[in-house]
Amino acid sequence: MSPTAPKNRVAVRTERLEARVSSDQKDLFVRAAELQGRTLTDFVIASVHEAAVRTLADLQAIKLSEGESRAFAEALLNPREPSARLKEAAQRYVAAAPVREPTVP
Repeated sequence: MSPTAPKNRVAVRTERLEARVSSDQKDLFVRAAELQGRTLTDFVIASVHEAAVRTLADLQAIKLSEGESRAFAEALLNPREPSARLKEAAQRYVAAAPVREPTVP
């Protein structure tokens, strides 16, 4: 189930995931699962899912410092004039690109 899927829909579990862990790790996971009132399997799946969603969100977001944010906004609001080399490259690209008919959605 995707992170944006409705919460009331249950995904059919057909895939298996196996991992070797130490006895200390397993004891820790079992204790945590019991405290949440879950089975070990449900606890592990929920934990891994949450970590995966968080990791993907973190890596898909661009994080800038305050100075970098200001420089980025400034570049968007007041772009530099393209150099002669860039203009020539753009002309070569347009000349070489195939003509495409507009598509209607």
